[in-house]
Amino acid sequence: MNAPGHPSGTHLVLIPSYNPGRKVFDTVRAAREQWGPVWVVVDGSTDGTAASLASLAADDPGLRVLVRPRNGGKGTAVLDGLEEALRHGFTHALVMDSDGQHPADRIPAFMAASAARPGAMVLGEPVFDASAPALRVKGRRISNWWANFETLWAGIHDSLCGFRVYPIALLVREMRSSVGMRRFDFDAEAVVRLSWRGVPAVNLSAPIRYFSAAEGGVSHFNYWRDNVLLTSMHARLFFGFVVRFPLLLIRRLAGRQPCV
Repeated sequence: MNAPGHPSGTHLVLIPSYNPGRKVFDTVRAAREQWGPVWVVVDGSTDGTAASLASLAADDPGLRVLVRPRNGGKGTAVLDGLEEALRHGFTHALVMDSDGQHPADRIPAFMAASAARPGAMVLGEPVFDASAPALRVKGRRISNWWANFETLWAGIHDSLCGFRVYPIALLVREMRSSVGMRRFDFDAEAVVRLSWRGVPAVNLSAPIRYFSAAEGGVSHFNYWRDNVLLTSMHARLFFGFVVRFPLLLIRRLAGRQPCV
């Protein structure tokens, strides 16, 4: 399969995957139609998808599958992929979920935005349809408010959408220095910490679709566990924000993106 890629070979698509069901194959094929290379990090899956993905990769030089022996969480899988990407000379990664929710046809636009502003993070701004659970759509507003408060409204339109292009080296450095960012807390903490480091946000629309179980949709989101995790994460970030507040305020008043 031939798919377009960044002319300088600096950008790749990275898909963390844990027991995603059959939708992962649609996701990978759709991503490969839009981009190359595409890497999948299988995070200790027990549903047999690792072997099937490896078979796909055997026939496609633009697809690579990395397999973790144990489940460590989304952030852990992403970090493994990013560190491997750094070793191969990549500078940017578009991270997307494996469950088919994210719009593969938006990959070229996000990569082009990243190429135009390589120092920025390109964040998906979700456009939900009727398939989106109302409670989750409304609940994410809380995390969005906190993320913007903790960055003095630096332009993060959505803190939880996992369809994003990151500068790899900066994100890896932040992840290595954080006690969190290993599970569901990855997306929100990543944008806050990168914003603190002076990485501006570019926001692009990303239509999101939630698939029912009958359609092959699989969700590992747990309302209690993951909301407790988000709450504790924002508590940690709040204390980090308090320490950084004077310099953040000075830079914001000066009209510059904070870099602390």
